[in-house]
Amino acid sequence: MIKLFKRLLNFSGKHRKDIIVSLITSFIKSNFEIMSFMAVIMLINWLLLSVEGKKVIDMTDVFTIFGVMVISIVGKIIFSNISNQKRVISSFKMCQDKRLEIGELMKRVKMGYFNENLLGEITATTTTTLGDIETISVTIFDKVINGLVHGAVISIWILIYDWHIGLITVAGIIIAMIVYVHIQKKSKILSPRRQKAQAGLVTSILEYIQGMGVVKAYNLGGNSSKGVKDAIEESSQANIKLESVFSSLTALYQLAFKIASSIIIVVAPYLLIDGEITIVKCFILLISSFIIYEQMEIVGSVSSLTRVIEASLNRIDNLSNTPIMDGDGKDIKLDNYHIEIKDVSFYYEDMEVIKNMNIKIPENTTTAIVGPSGSGKTTICRLITRFFDVDKGEVTVGGHNVKDFTCESLLNNFSTVFQKVYLFEDTIFNNIRFGKPDATLKEVQEAAKKACCHSFIEALPDGYDTYVGEGGSSLSGGEKQRISIARAILKDAPIIILDEATASVDPENEKNLQIAIRELTKNKTVIMIAHRLSTVKHADQILVINNGQVEQAGKHNELISQEGIYKRFISAREEAIGWQL
Repeated sequence: MIKLFKRLLNFSGKHRKDIIVSLITSFIKSNFEIMSFMAVIMLINWLLLSVEGKKVIDMTDVFTIFGVMVISIVGKIIFSNISNQKRVISSFKMCQDKRLEIGELMKRVKMGYFNENLLGEITATTTTTLGDIETISVTIFDKVINGLVHGAVISIWILIYDWHIGLITVAGIIIAMIVYVHIQKKSKILSPRRQKAQAGLVTSILEYIQGMGVVKAYNLGGNSSKGVKDAIEESSQANIKLESVFSSLTALYQLAFKIASSIIIVVAPYLLIDGEITIVKCFILLISSFIIYEQMEIVGSVSSLTRVIEASLNRIDNLSNTPIMDGDGKDIKLDNYHIEIKDVSFYYEDMEVIKNMNIKIPENTTTAIVGPSGSGKTTICRLITRFFDVDKGEVTVGGHNVKDFTCESLLNNFSTVFQKVYLFEDTIFNNIRFGKPDATLKEVQEAAKKACCHSFIEALPDGYDTYVGEGGSSLSGGEKQRISIARAILKDAPIIILDEATASVDPENEKNLQIAIRELTKNKTVIMIAHRLSTVKHADQILVINNGQVEQAGKHNELISQEGIYKRFISAREEAIGWQL
C-alpha cells in the first residue's frame, strides 16, 4: 500500500502537494468526526452517572456537549470541503497533464510503434485507464488511509479505556487485515486481465466501426461482429470474475468486524456481572461496538480497486517508457537543404524494404519517385522525415544526420501532403491553419485559392467555419486532398514532399493544381511520389524504384529513350498491371 501510494505521488507530478493537502485535511476531518463520537460517549457517561446520583448535569455541561458538537460539525464541513476540492482538482489536473505528456510522446516515437501496438491499447490507456485514476485513485487512498487511521485511533482509545475489550477490538482488526492482504493478492492477479479486456474491447469496436463500409459492401455483418462479441464477452467475464471474487472476500473481511462486535456485546455484560467494569463503562462499550469498525469496513469495500489503480499505473508506465526517437536530438538550423541517402537499408517486420540505397537530392530541385506498388517509394520519404529510422547507413538533410535533430526541428523543414489525407474534426479554417497556427483568414484563403479549394469552401453553408467530420468524412476524397495541399502551402517549408498529392483530384482541377504546385515549389527542394506523366515529366530528376533499389535515374527525356520500367510504363499508357508510378 505504501509503495502504491508513493507511485501515485510520483505520478501526480507538480500536483503532489495538493494531493498531500487533500489527505491531511481528510485526516483532520476524521478527527472532527471522532469528536462527535466522543461527545456522545461523554453525554452518555454523564447521564448514567446522574442516574446513579454521582453527578448533577447543569447548563455548563449542556453547553460543553453542544460546543463540542458544533466544533465537530463545523470542522468536518470546512476540512471536508478543502479535502474534496484539492482531491478532485488535483486528480483531473494530473491526468490532464499525463494525457498531454502522452500526446507529446506519441509525436516523438517511430511510426513503426503504431503498427506494433494496437490502436485500442493506446486509446484505452488515455481514456479508460486514466479515467480510472482521475475518478477513483485519490478517493480510494483517502478512504483507505483514513479508515486505517480511524480504526487505529479508536482501538488505542478502547485499549486504554478497557484492555479486555481493547484486545477483542485489535484481534478483529488483525483478522480483517489478514483477509485484506488476501484480497490484494487476488486483485493483483485479476486486475491486469480486466485492463487487457478493456483494451481489447476498445480495439475491436474501433476496428468494427472503421471497417463498417467493407462490412456493408460484402454483407459480412455476422462474421465481422464475431470479434466484437468475443471482446464484449471477455470484458464481461473479466469484470464478473473480479467482482465475484471480491464480493465474497469483502463479505469475509466485513464478517471479521461483525463477529468482533458481537463478541464485545457478549463480553461487556459478562465483565459487568463479574464486577470487572461499571455499568457506565458497559453501556459505553456496547454503544462503541456498533461504530468502532465503521470506517474500516469501507476500506474492505474499496480494497479491490487499489489493485485496479496499480494495474492502471503499470499500463501508463509502459506507455510512458516508450523509447523516443530524439532523446539526444538538437535544435539545428540549416544553411542548405541538400538531402542524401547513403548506403541505406531498412527492414519492416524482418523484410528488407530498402536495400543499400544511395540517392542525392540537390537543394532547390524537384525529384520525382516512381515505381511499382510496394517498391519502397513512400518508405523513402518516411526515412527522410524520420518517421522511421534506418537499420543501416544514414540519411542527411543539410549535411546533418536526421538522427541529430529533434523531431520538431527536423519536421519544421518539411511540408508533407500524404496520399491518405486525414482532417481533424474541426473547422476547415483550423484544418488549413494547422500548417501555420497563427495564420490569418486572408492567409488561409490565399493558400486555399492556390490549392484550388477556395471556391468549394465558399459554397459551403458556413464557408471556412464549416465543421468536417472525423478524418474529413463529410468531404470527398478530392476535397480533402486539396485542403491538405492548402495546409502544406500555408506552412511554406523549404522542403516539400508530395505523396501522390494529385491522386484524388479530378482532371478539371488538375491543371490549375499543377500550376499552384509549381508556384509553391519554386526555389524549394521537392520530392514527389506520382503516377501521372504530367506530374513527373518536368522533374529535375526521376528515380525509378523497384524492389527497394534505384533501378533507373534521370530526366524524362533520358529515361524515355532507355529500355526499362519507365519506358514500358509510358508506352503502356498507365495500363501496366500490379504497379503504379
